[in-house]
Amino acid sequence: MTQTPIRPRPGPVSEAAVHDPPGDSSRRDRFEQVFAAHREAVLGYLLRRTGSSHDAADLLADTFVVAWRRLDEVPGGDQTKPWLYGVARRVLANHRRGEGRRNALADRLRDELVDTATPGPEPLDGDSATAQAFRALPEPERELLTLVAWEDLDTAQIATVLGCSRNAVRIRLHRARKRFTKLLTTRPPVTVRGEVSHEDI
Repeated sequence: MTQTPIRPRPGPVSEAAVHDPPGDSSRRDRFEQVFAAHREAVLGYLLRRTGSSHDAADLLADTFVVAWRRLDEVPGGDQTKPWLYGVARRVLANHRRGEGRRNALADRLRDELVDTATPGPEPLDGDSATAQAFRALPEPERELLTLVAWEDLDTAQIATVLGCSRNAVRIRLHRARKRFTKLLTTRPPVTVRGEVSHEDI
């Protein structure tokens, strides 16, 4: 019995997800162009938010599966990358929700084993005041600031990522920067191991 040969899949996206009608190569060609042009940028976006190359690779595949299925909605030009970032952001949010459910039982059991609260480790040299202030921001504001600082996106592109208007981005960005500045200027001096803060003098 003769077996039908299986064509190689493009990148990390499964063949089943990108199967196109016979003779219709233009759709596949466009997808491969989008994938080749933006794979590294989307992977970097995911790596910076997961810290895991394994998770980032899986999420990259999921992102481009969505891009294939919604290829007719993918904008061209400068809006392609922020559109893909928006998809990656939602894929990452789903991934985090799934992780939260999987870890819920372990977290509850761990909490039950803690009889008394223990103080956290003292900040080390690498734990700068800027990093502490950034971590203190709400997640939506951290994401907004990283889209500017890490991804170098403008207001219009950020609006595409977040699925909101440019005016909304400007307002949210102003609030995020204002809150970040306030945290930087109001957080108490940090005691570094082996040194004393100004409050101890």
